[in-house]
Amino acid sequence: MRARPAPASWQKSYAARLFVTDALITLFAVTVAAIIWSQPGVDADDLLPSEWFTRDGLFLLLSLGIWVGWMIVLDVFATRDHRNLGSGTLEYKRLADATLLYFGALAIIAFLFRLDLGRGYFLTALPLGLLLLLAGRWAWRQWLRRQQKQGRYVSRALLLGERRRAAMIAAAIQRDSASGMYVVGAVTRGGDPDRPLIEGVPVLGTFGEVKRILTEVQGEILVVTGADDLDPRDMQRLGWELEGMGVELVVAPALTDIAGPRIHSRPVAGLPLVHIDFPVFEGSRQVAKRAFDIVGSALLILLFSPVMIGVAIAVKATSPGPVFYTQERIGLRGKTFRMIKFRSMTQGADDQLASLLDAQGTSDTPLFKVLNDPRITPVGRFIRKYSLDEFPQLFNVLFGSMSLVGPRPQRAAEVALYDDAAHRRLFMKPGMSGLWQVSGRSRLSWEDAIRLDLYYVENWSITGDFIILWRTVRAVTQADGAH
Repeated sequence: MRARPAPASWQKSYAARLFVTDALITLFAVTVAAIIWSQPGVDADDLLPSEWFTRDGLFLLLSLGIWVGWMIVLDVFATRDHRNLGSGTLEYKRLADATLLYFGALAIIAFLFRLDLGRGYFLTALPLGLLLLLAGRWAWRQWLRRQQKQGRYVSRALLLGERRRAAMIAAAIQRDSASGMYVVGAVTRGGDPDRPLIEGVPVLGTFGEVKRILTEVQGEILVVTGADDLDPRDMQRLGWELEGMGVELVVAPALTDIAGPRIHSRPVAGLPLVHIDFPVFEGSRQVAKRAFDIVGSALLILLFSPVMIGVAIAVKATSPGPVFYTQERIGLRGKTFRMIKFRSMTQGADDQLASLLDAQGTSDTPLFKVLNDPRITPVGRFIRKYSLDEFPQLFNVLFGSMSLVGPRPQRAAEVALYDDAAHRRLFMKPGMSGLWQVSGRSRLSWEDAIRLDLYYVENWSITGDFIILWRTVRAVTQADGAH
Protein backbone atom coordinates (compact mmCIF):
# COMPACT_ATOMS: atom_id res chain seq x y z
CA MET A 1 0.00 0.00 0.00
CA ARG A 2 1.32 3.43 -0.90
CA ALA A 3 1.56 5.60 2.19
CA ARG A 4 -0.44 8.76 2.48
CA PRO A 5 1.46 11.98 3.07
CA ALA A 6 2.12 12.19 6.78
CA PRO A 7 2.21 15.47 8.68
CA ALA A 8 5.72 16.55 9.60
CA SER A 9 4.66 16.80 13.23
CA TRP A 10 3.33 13.27 13.69
CA GLN A 11 6.15 12.46 16.10
CA LYS A 12 5.22 15.49 18.21
CA SER A 13 1.56 14.48 18.15
CA TYR A 14 2.42 10.94 19.19
CA ALA A 15 4.79 12.18 21.91
CA ALA A 16 2.01 14.44 23.23
CA ARG A 17 -0.28 11.42 23.57
CA LEU A 18 2.47 9.64 25.49
CA PHE A 19 2.95 12.66 27.75
CA VAL A 20 -0.74 12.74 28.70
CA THR A 21 -0.75 8.97 29.30
CA ASP A 22 2.42 9.13 31.40
CA ALA A 23 1.00 12.01 33.45
CA LEU A 24 -2.25 10.17 34.17
CA ILE A 25 -0.47 6.92 35.03
CA THR A 26 2.07 8.46 37.39
CA LEU A 27 -0.61 10.60 39.05
CA PHE A 28 -2.77 7.50 39.51
CA ALA A 29 0.12 5.50 41.01
CA VAL A 30 1.07 8.26 43.45
CA THR A 31 -2.57 8.82 44.42
CA VAL A 32 -3.16 5.13 45.09
CA ALA A 33 -0.04 5.01 47.27
CA ALA A 34 -1.13 8.10 49.21
CA ILE A 35 -4.65 6.74 49.81
CA ILE A 36 -3.42 3.34 50.96
CA TRP A 37 -0.59 4.51 53.19
CA SER A 38 -1.64 7.93 54.47
CA GLN A 39 -3.69 6.58 57.35
CA PRO A 40 -1.04 5.28 59.77
CA GLY A 41 2.13 6.38 57.97
CA VAL A 42 3.87 9.75 58.00
CA ASP A 43 4.22 12.03 60.98
CA ALA A 44 3.74 15.54 59.66
CA ASP A 45 6.10 16.99 62.28
CA ASP A 46 8.96 15.09 60.68
CA LEU A 47 8.57 17.07 57.49
CA LEU A 48 7.07 20.50 58.07
CA PRO A 49 5.66 22.36 61.05
CA SER A 50 2.27 20.83 61.72
CA GLU A 51 0.64 24.25 62.15
CA TRP A 52 1.40 25.01 58.48
CA PHE A 53 -0.31 21.97 57.05
CA THR A 54 -2.87 19.48 58.11
CA ARG A 55 -1.94 15.81 57.81
CA ASP A 56 -4.01 15.42 54.64
CA GLY A 57 -2.60 18.65 53.27
CA LEU A 58 0.93 17.39 53.82
CA PHE A 59 0.24 14.13 51.98
CA LEU A 60 -1.33 16.08 49.13
CA LEU A 61 1.72 18.35 48.88
CA LEU A 62 4.13 15.40 49.11
CA SER A 63 2.24 13.40 46.48
CA LEU A 64 2.13 16.32 44.07
CA GLY A 65 5.86 16.88 44.55
CA ILE A 66 6.68 13.24 43.86
CA TRP A 67 4.41 13.25 40.79
CA VAL A 68 5.94 16.42 39.32
CA GLY A 69 9.46 15.15 40.01
CA TRP A 70 8.63 11.84 38.35
CA MET A 71 7.39 13.58 35.19
CA ILE A 72 10.49 15.79 35.10
CA VAL A 73 12.80 12.76 35.37
CA LEU A 74 10.93 10.98 32.56
CA ASP A 75 11.55 14.04 30.42
CA VAL A 76 15.22 14.34 31.44
CA PHE A 77 15.79 10.70 30.44
CA ALA A 78 14.29 11.45 26.99
CA THR A 79 11.67 8.72 27.33
CA ARG A 80 9.60 10.48 24.67
CA ASP A 81 12.43 11.24 22.26
CA HIS A 82 10.95 10.96 18.75
CA ARG A 83 14.06 9.13 17.51
CA ASN A 84 13.35 6.15 19.76
CA LEU A 85 9.56 6.04 19.80
CA GLY A 86 7.61 3.12 18.44
CA SER A 87 10.38 0.57 17.89
CA GLY A 88 13.16 -1.26 19.70
CA THR A 89 13.69 -1.73 23.42
CA LEU A 90 15.43 1.58 24.23
CA GLU A 91 12.12 3.33 24.95
CA TYR A 92 11.20 0.72 27.58
CA LYS A 93 14.72 0.71 29.02
CA ARG A 94 14.72 4.48 29.50
CA LEU A 95 11.32 4.31 31.23
CA ALA A 96 12.60 1.68 33.65
CA ASP A 97 15.92 3.43 34.25
CA ALA A 98 14.28 6.80 34.89
CA THR A 99 11.70 5.41 37.31
CA LEU A 100 14.09 3.21 39.28
CA LEU A 101 16.75 5.90 39.58
CA TYR A 102 14.19 8.50 40.62
CA PHE A 103 12.80 6.42 43.44
CA GLY A 104 16.32 5.36 44.39
CA ALA A 105 17.27 9.03 44.69
CA LEU A 106 14.16 9.68 46.82
CA ALA A 107 15.16 6.85 49.14
CA ILE A 108 18.70 8.23 49.50
CA ILE A 109 17.42 11.75 50.22
CA ALA A 110 14.97 10.43 52.80
CA PHE A 111 17.76 8.48 54.52
CA LEU A 112 20.28 11.35 54.51
CA PHE A 113 17.82 13.93 55.86
CA ARG A 114 15.95 11.45 58.09
CA LEU A 115 12.67 12.16 56.38
CA ASP A 116 9.82 9.69 56.73
CA LEU A 117 8.45 9.80 53.21
CA GLY A 118 6.26 6.79 53.82
CA ARG A 119 7.09 3.31 52.63
CA GLY A 120 3.93 3.31 50.52
CA TYR A 121 5.44 5.42 47.78
CA PHE A 122 8.22 2.85 47.33
CA LEU A 123 6.12 -0.27 47.88
CA THR A 124 3.10 0.83 45.84
CA ALA A 125 3.74 3.81 43.56
CA LEU A 126 7.04 2.45 42.19
CA PRO A 127 5.95 -1.04 41.03
CA LEU A 128 2.43 0.02 40.07
CA GLY A 129 3.60 3.08 38.17
CA LEU A 130 6.43 1.30 36.35
CA LEU A 131 4.19 -1.59 35.31
CA LEU A 132 1.47 0.75 34.04
CA LEU A 133 3.99 2.99 32.25
CA LEU A 134 5.41 0.01 30.36
CA ALA A 135 1.92 -1.30 29.61
CA GLY A 136 0.84 2.13 28.40
CA ARG A 137 3.78 2.44 26.03
CA TRP A 138 3.12 -1.08 24.72
CA ALA A 139 -0.56 -0.26 24.11
CA TRP A 140 0.29 2.95 22.26
CA ARG A 141 2.87 1.05 20.21
CA GLN A 142 0.20 -1.44 19.09
CA TRP A 143 -2.00 1.48 18.09
CA LEU A 144 0.89 3.02 16.18
CA ARG A 145 1.54 -0.27 14.33
CA ARG A 146 -2.07 -0.37 13.14
CA GLN A 147 -1.85 3.23 11.95
CA GLN A 148 1.43 2.61 10.12
CA LYS A 149 0.02 -0.41 8.31
CA GLN A 150 -2.58 1.98 6.85
CA GLY A 151 0.10 4.44 5.80
CA ARG A 152 -0.44 6.90 8.63
CA TYR A 153 2.12 8.08 11.18
CA VAL A 154 5.10 7.39 8.95
CA SER A 155 7.81 9.77 7.77
CA ARG A 156 8.46 10.13 4.06
CA ALA A 157 12.10 9.20 3.48
CA LEU A 158 14.33 9.89 0.47
CA LEU A 159 17.49 7.81 0.06
CA LEU A 160 20.72 9.28 -1.25
CA GLY A 161 23.76 7.24 -2.17
CA GLU A 162 25.28 4.53 -4.30
CA ARG A 163 22.63 2.32 -5.91
CA ARG A 164 23.58 -1.04 -4.41
CA ARG A 165 23.76 0.19 -0.81
CA ALA A 166 20.64 2.34 -1.21
CA ALA A 167 18.75 -0.71 -2.48
CA MET A 168 19.82 -2.70 0.58
CA ILE A 169 18.65 0.06 2.95
CA ALA A 170 15.36 0.45 1.07
CA ALA A 171 14.67 -3.29 1.27
CA ALA A 172 15.42 -3.32 5.02
CA ILE A 173 13.05 -0.39 5.67
CA GLN A 174 10.29 -1.98 3.59
CA ARG A 175 10.74 -5.28 5.42
CA ASP A 176 10.31 -3.65 8.84
CA SER A 177 6.79 -2.31 9.24
CA ALA A 178 7.84 -0.74 12.56
CA SER A 179 10.54 1.47 11.04
CA GLY A 180 8.23 4.48 10.94
CA MET A 181 9.54 5.37 7.47
CA TYR A 182 8.08 5.14 4.00
CA VAL A 183 10.66 5.29 1.22
CA VAL A 184 9.31 7.62 -1.46
CA GLY A 185 12.33 7.28 -3.74
CA ALA A 186 16.07 7.60 -4.13
CA VAL A 187 18.66 9.84 -5.71
CA THR A 188 21.94 8.49 -7.07
CA ARG A 189 24.99 10.02 -8.70
CA GLY A 190 23.85 9.10 -12.22
CA GLY A 191 20.10 9.16 -11.75
CA ASP A 192 18.72 6.56 -14.19
CA PRO A 193 14.98 7.08 -13.54
CA ASP A 194 14.04 4.31 -15.98
CA ARG A 195 15.42 1.65 -13.61
CA PRO A 196 13.82 1.61 -10.14
CA LEU A 197 16.00 1.07 -7.10
CA ILE A 198 13.85 -1.87 -6.00
CA GLU A 199 10.21 -2.66 -6.62
CA GLY A 200 8.12 0.30 -5.48
CA VAL A 201 11.09 2.66 -4.98
CA PRO A 202 11.83 4.84 -8.02
CA VAL A 203 15.06 6.70 -8.72
CA LEU A 204 13.98 10.35 -8.85
CA GLY A 205 17.15 12.16 -9.86
CA THR A 206 20.78 12.93 -9.14
CA PHE A 207 22.68 14.30 -6.14
CA GLY A 208 22.43 17.85 -7.44
CA GLU A 209 18.63 17.71 -7.43
CA VAL A 210 18.16 16.64 -3.81
CA LYS A 211 16.64 19.89 -2.56
CA ARG A 212 14.13 20.12 -5.39
CA ILE A 213 13.14 16.45 -5.08
CA LEU A 214 12.67 16.71 -1.31
CA THR A 215 10.26 19.58 -1.88
CA GLU A 216 8.35 17.75 -4.60
CA VAL A 217 7.90 14.50 -2.66
CA GLN A 218 7.28 16.27 0.67
CA GLY A 219 10.24 14.42 2.13
CA GLU A 220 10.75 14.57 5.88
CA ILE A 221 13.91 12.45 6.21
CA LEU A 222 16.96 12.28 3.97
CA VAL A 223 18.81 9.01 4.52
CA VAL A 224 22.40 9.14 3.26
CA THR A 225 23.31 5.54 2.48
CA GLY A 226 26.87 6.37 1.44
CA ALA A 227 28.83 6.67 -1.76
CA ASP A 228 32.55 6.61 -2.52
CA ASP A 229 32.37 9.92 -4.36
CA LEU A 230 30.32 11.71 -1.67
CA ASP A 231 33.09 13.43 0.30
CA PRO A 232 32.81 15.21 3.68
CA ARG A 233 32.53 18.65 2.05
CA ASP A 234 29.57 17.43 -0.03
CA MET A 235 27.94 16.23 3.17
CA GLN A 236 28.60 19.54 4.88
CA ARG A 237 27.08 21.53 2.02
CA LEU A 238 24.12 19.15 1.98
CA GLY A 239 23.49 19.85 5.66
CA TRP A 240 23.58 23.59 4.99
CA GLU A 241 21.07 23.23 2.16
CA LEU A 242 18.64 21.33 4.38
CA GLU A 243 18.65 24.06 7.04
CA GLY A 244 15.22 25.59 7.36
CA MET A 245 13.52 22.87 5.31
CA GLY A 246 12.42 20.88 8.35
CA VAL A 247 14.10 17.78 6.94
CA GLU A 248 15.89 15.35 9.23
CA LEU A 249 19.33 14.20 8.04
CA VAL A 250 20.17 10.56 8.79
CA VAL A 251 23.41 8.77 7.88
CA ALA A 252 23.20 4.99 7.53
CA PRO A 253 26.43 3.20 8.53
CA ALA A 254 27.85 0.41 6.41
CA LEU A 255 27.10 -2.17 9.14
CA THR A 256 23.67 -3.79 9.16
CA ASP A 257 21.64 -5.81 11.69
CA ILE A 258 23.18 -3.94 14.64
CA ALA A 259 20.77 -3.04 17.45
CA GLY A 260 20.79 0.40 19.07
CA PRO A 261 22.32 -0.53 22.47
CA ARG A 262 25.50 -1.75 20.71
CA ILE A 263 26.02 1.56 18.90
CA HIS A 264 27.80 4.49 20.56
CA SER A 265 28.69 7.79 18.94
CA ARG A 266 31.96 9.43 19.95
CA PRO A 267 33.22 12.73 18.49
CA VAL A 268 36.98 12.65 17.87
CA ALA A 269 38.79 15.61 16.26
CA GLY A 270 35.48 16.81 14.84
CA LEU A 271 34.68 13.38 13.37
CA PRO A 272 31.47 11.62 14.48
CA LEU A 273 32.97 8.16 15.01
CA VAL A 274 30.58 5.28 15.62
CA HIS A 275 31.69 2.60 18.11
CA ILE A 276 30.17 -0.87 17.85
CA ASP A 277 30.20 -3.16 20.89
CA PHE A 278 30.90 -6.82 20.20
CA PRO A 279 28.25 -9.42 21.11
CA VAL A 280 28.60 -10.94 24.58
CA PHE A 281 28.70 -14.75 24.70
CA GLU A 282 30.15 -15.24 28.17
CA GLY A 283 30.53 -13.53 31.54
CA SER A 284 27.98 -12.02 33.90
CA ARG A 285 25.32 -11.45 31.26
CA GLN A 286 25.37 -15.12 30.32
CA VAL A 287 25.16 -16.06 34.01
CA ALA A 288 22.11 -13.79 34.29
CA LYS A 289 20.57 -15.41 31.21
CA ARG A 290 21.13 -18.89 32.65
CA ALA A 291 19.58 -17.85 35.97
CA PHE A 292 16.62 -16.41 34.09
CA ASP A 293 16.24 -19.73 32.22
CA ILE A 294 16.35 -21.82 35.39
CA VAL A 295 13.86 -19.70 37.33
CA GLY A 296 11.59 -19.14 34.32
CA SER A 297 11.45 -22.78 33.21
CA ALA A 298 10.87 -24.04 36.78
CA LEU A 299 7.97 -21.63 37.30
CA LEU A 300 6.45 -22.47 33.91
CA ILE A 301 6.70 -26.22 34.60
CA LEU A 302 4.80 -25.71 37.86
CA LEU A 303 2.25 -23.43 36.20
CA PHE A 304 1.55 -25.62 33.18
CA SER A 305 1.91 -29.05 34.76
CA PRO A 306 -1.90 -29.66 34.63
CA VAL A 307 -1.88 -28.78 30.91
CA MET A 308 1.06 -31.10 30.24
CA ILE A 309 -0.62 -33.95 32.11
CA GLY A 310 -3.77 -33.41 30.03
CA VAL A 311 -1.83 -33.38 26.76
CA ALA A 312 0.07 -36.53 27.75
CA ILE A 313 -3.19 -38.36 28.45
CA ALA A 314 -4.71 -37.21 25.14
CA VAL A 315 -1.65 -38.28 23.13
CA LYS A 316 -1.50 -41.72 24.77
CA ALA A 317 -5.25 -42.35 24.52
CA THR A 318 -5.74 -41.40 20.85
CA SER A 319 -2.86 -43.10 19.01
CA PRO A 320 -0.42 -45.96 19.62
CA GLY A 321 3.13 -45.09 20.55
CA PRO A 322 5.04 -43.23 23.25
CA VAL A 323 3.85 -39.96 24.82
CA PHE A 324 7.12 -38.15 24.17
CA TYR A 325 9.11 -37.76 20.99
CA THR A 326 12.83 -37.05 21.17
CA GLN A 327 15.02 -35.94 18.33
CA GLU A 328 18.68 -35.09 18.03
CA ARG A 329 19.25 -31.38 17.44
CA ILE A 330 22.36 -29.21 17.24
CA GLY A 331 22.96 -26.98 20.24
CA LEU A 332 25.59 -24.65 21.66
CA ARG A 333 28.94 -24.77 19.81
CA GLY A 334 27.64 -27.57 17.57
CA LYS A 335 27.06 -30.07 20.38
CA THR A 336 24.13 -32.44 19.90
CA PHE A 337 21.32 -32.89 22.42
CA ARG A 338 18.00 -34.71 22.62
CA MET A 339 15.09 -32.29 22.25
CA ILE A 340 11.87 -33.44 23.95
CA LYS A 341 8.38 -32.85 22.57
CA PHE A 342 4.96 -34.38 22.94
CA ARG A 343 4.46 -36.83 20.09
CA SER A 344 2.23 -35.23 17.45
CA MET A 345 2.77 -37.76 14.63
CA THR A 346 2.09 -41.41 14.05
CA GLN A 347 4.64 -43.91 15.25
CA GLY A 348 7.59 -44.30 12.83
CA ALA A 349 6.95 -40.92 11.19
CA ASP A 350 10.68 -40.19 10.71
CA ASP A 351 11.01 -43.15 8.34
CA GLN A 352 8.51 -41.51 5.96
CA LEU A 353 10.14 -38.05 5.88
CA ALA A 354 12.49 -38.61 2.93
CA SER A 355 9.77 -39.98 0.65
CA LEU A 356 7.36 -37.15 1.53
CA LEU A 357 10.01 -34.49 0.85
CA ASP A 358 10.81 -36.15 -2.49
CA ALA A 359 7.13 -36.15 -3.38
CA GLN A 360 6.80 -32.39 -2.82
CA GLY A 361 10.19 -31.65 -4.41
CA THR A 362 11.90 -30.10 -1.37
CA SER A 363 14.33 -32.84 -0.37
CA ASP A 364 17.31 -30.60 -1.19
CA THR A 365 16.10 -27.46 0.62
CA PRO A 366 16.58 -26.42 4.27
CA LEU A 367 13.84 -26.16 6.91
CA PHE A 368 12.46 -29.62 6.23
CA LYS A 369 8.72 -29.03 6.40
CA VAL A 370 6.07 -31.24 4.82
CA LEU A 371 2.99 -29.28 3.81
CA ASN A 372 -0.33 -30.88 4.78
CA ASP A 373 1.68 -33.57 6.53
CA PRO A 374 -0.34 -36.85 6.59
CA ARG A 375 1.71 -38.18 9.52
CA ILE A 376 0.20 -35.71 12.02
CA THR A 377 -2.50 -37.14 14.27
CA PRO A 378 -5.73 -35.22 15.03
CA VAL A 379 -4.54 -34.48 18.57
CA GLY A 380 -1.10 -33.66 17.17
CA ARG A 381 -2.59 -31.10 14.82
CA PHE A 382 -4.29 -29.33 17.72
CA ILE A 383 -1.30 -29.29 20.07
CA ARG A 384 0.94 -28.09 17.22
CA LYS A 385 -1.43 -25.26 16.39
CA TYR A 386 -1.05 -23.85 19.90
CA SER A 387 2.55 -25.10 20.45
CA LEU A 388 1.48 -27.37 23.29
CA ASP A 389 3.74 -30.08 21.87
CA GLU A 390 6.75 -27.94 22.79
CA PHE A 391 6.05 -27.70 26.54
CA PRO A 392 8.39 -30.61 27.43
CA GLN A 393 11.26 -28.49 26.09
CA LEU A 394 10.98 -26.63 29.40
CA PHE A 395 12.94 -29.57 30.84
CA ASN A 396 15.60 -29.05 28.14
CA VAL A 397 15.82 -25.45 29.36
CA LEU A 398 15.88 -26.40 33.03
CA PHE A 399 18.76 -28.87 32.53
CA GLY A 400 20.76 -26.53 30.31
CA SER A 401 20.64 -27.83 26.71
CA MET A 402 18.25 -25.08 25.58
CA SER A 403 17.26 -21.54 26.55
CA LEU A 404 13.84 -19.93 26.85
CA VAL A 405 14.82 -17.57 24.02
CA GLY A 406 17.42 -18.24 21.35
CA PRO A 407 18.02 -19.34 17.76
CA ARG A 408 15.82 -22.02 16.26
CA PRO A 409 16.96 -25.57 17.18
CA GLN A 410 17.82 -27.32 13.91
CA ARG A 411 18.75 -30.78 12.71
CA ALA A 412 22.26 -31.82 11.72
CA ALA A 413 21.24 -32.03 8.04
CA GLU A 414 20.12 -28.38 8.15
CA VAL A 415 23.28 -27.24 9.94
CA ALA A 416 25.30 -28.95 7.21
CA LEU A 417 23.85 -26.41 4.77
CA TYR A 418 25.12 -23.40 6.76
CA ASP A 419 27.59 -20.97 5.28
CA ASP A 420 30.26 -19.35 7.49
CA ALA A 421 27.94 -16.57 8.68
CA ALA A 422 25.10 -18.94 9.61
CA HIS A 423 27.42 -20.89 11.91
CA ARG A 424 27.32 -17.91 14.30
CA ARG A 425 23.85 -19.16 15.28
CA LEU A 426 25.65 -21.89 17.22
CA PHE A 427 27.32 -19.34 19.52
CA MET A 428 24.18 -19.41 21.70
CA LYS A 429 21.91 -22.14 22.98
CA PRO A 430 18.83 -22.80 20.83
CA GLY A 431 15.61 -21.44 22.26
CA MET A 432 12.07 -22.59 22.85
CA SER A 433 11.14 -19.25 21.35
CA GLY A 434 12.95 -16.55 19.43
CA LEU A 435 12.57 -13.92 16.75
CA TRP A 436 11.66 -16.70 14.31
CA GLN A 437 8.77 -17.74 16.57
CA VAL A 438 7.23 -14.26 16.72
CA SER A 439 7.89 -13.38 13.07
CA GLY A 440 5.98 -16.02 11.17
CA ARG A 441 7.17 -19.40 12.45
CA SER A 442 6.72 -21.98 9.64
CA ARG A 443 5.94 -19.28 7.05
CA LEU A 444 9.54 -18.06 7.13
CA SER A 445 11.93 -18.81 4.32
CA TRP A 446 15.34 -20.29 5.08
CA GLU A 447 17.03 -16.93 4.45
CA ASP A 448 14.64 -15.04 6.74
CA ALA A 449 14.98 -17.63 9.51
CA ILE A 450 18.78 -17.42 9.39
CA ARG A 451 18.71 -13.61 9.25
CA LEU A 452 16.48 -13.38 12.33
CA ASP A 453 18.56 -15.90 14.26
CA LEU A 454 21.78 -14.07 13.45
CA TYR A 455 20.22 -10.77 14.45
CA TYR A 456 19.25 -12.27 17.82
CA VAL A 457 22.72 -13.73 18.42
CA GLU A 458 24.40 -10.42 17.60
CA ASN A 459 22.05 -8.24 19.68
CA TRP A 460 20.57 -10.36 22.47
CA SER A 461 19.71 -8.88 25.87
CA ILE A 462 17.65 -9.89 28.89
CA THR A 463 15.23 -7.05 28.15
CA GLY A 464 14.90 -8.30 24.58
CA ASP A 465 14.22 -11.82 25.88
CA PHE A 466 11.34 -10.55 28.00
CA ILE A 467 9.85 -8.77 24.99
CA ILE A 468 10.19 -11.84 22.75
CA LEU A 469 8.50 -14.03 25.37
CA TRP A 470 5.67 -11.52 25.63
CA ARG A 471 5.26 -11.53 21.85
CA THR A 472 5.43 -15.34 21.86
CA VAL A 473 2.30 -15.55 24.01
CA ARG A 474 0.44 -13.51 21.41
CA ALA A 475 1.80 -15.53 18.46
CA VAL A 476 0.92 -18.86 20.09
CA THR A 477 -2.59 -17.86 21.19
CA GLN A 478 -3.33 -16.67 17.66
CA ALA A 479 -1.74 -19.84 16.19
CA ASP A 480 0.22 -17.52 13.91
CA GLY A 481 2.22 -19.40 11.28
CA ALA A 482 2.01 -22.82 12.95
CA HIS A 483 2.15 -26.04 10.94
